[in-house]
Amino acid sequence: MLKLISWNIDSLNAALTSESPRALLSRDVLTTLAKEDADIIAIQETKLPATGPSKKHTEVLSELFPGYHVEWVSSEPPARKGYAGTMILCKESMNAERIAPRIGAPDTMDDEGRLLVLDCGSYYFVNVYTPNAGDGLKRLGDRQEWDKCYADYLAQLDQKKPVIACGDFNVAHKEIDLAHPESNHMSAGFTDEEREGFTNLLSRGFTDTFRYVHGDVKDVYSWWAQRISTSKINNSGWRIDYFLVSDRIREQVKRSEMIDSGPRQDHTPILLEIDL
Repeated sequence: MLKLISWNIDSLNAALTSESPRALLSRDVLTTLAKEDADIIAIQETKLPATGPSKKHTEVLSELFPGYHVEWVSSEPPARKGYAGTMILCKESMNAERIAPRIGAPDTMDDEGRLLVLDCGSYYFVNVYTPNAGDGLKRLGDRQEWDKCYADYLAQLDQKKPVIACGDFNVAHKEIDLAHPESNHMSAGFTDEEREGFTNLLSRGFTDTFRYVHGDVKDVYSWWAQRISTSKINNSGWRIDYFLVSDRIREQVKRSEMIDSGPRQDHTPILLEIDL
């Protein structure tokens, strides 16, 4: 049985080196994840420099996750410094091969460290941090193009062997996936265009494992806005983090759920167990 975890950490640097109240909450979540003893942990929005984790980062990660190998890809010029970025921790015994693909995405999206893949022998493991459409939907056109490129890439992998894809997809697919759909149809992450992009992705042969396991359960989310202090207390959230699998292995999914991140707002980790 494979146990897999995905989490948008919103600054790995802060979580590992800062003593701010939020950083301490983030470290508590990392401690929770370490106890899960997962085979693979995917992290998004690391916000590390182009040179990757520092010696201090590596030391702390080794203490938290002994026996794991670390792969990473960071934002690099011409993209912004300390922006986006992804990381994968996998058990050293897995002997997986790292792939950092470029998918022909627009603007600087291929340079922002948004996509990291492991070839795990019998399947591909894909960690993604999907671009946000941005304030005023300024990046919506580019986001739509990204969605097409990403769907094409995942479909190409799927032709070779099954795919497990996870991460922050920055979209609530259906009205059931956020607390207040009625007031968010023009908000980044819930536009018709972004939702259509996700529908198209699933139509290429992929299953949203959470919905596959739980059906139309309501009021279960993976993200609560930091700028609204009561968002998590009131469960005014969005489900924008996913584990997707190739349709042909979906019956092997055993668990797909959120991991409790306590009082920390923003993203909560998600977990998948699959019998491969």
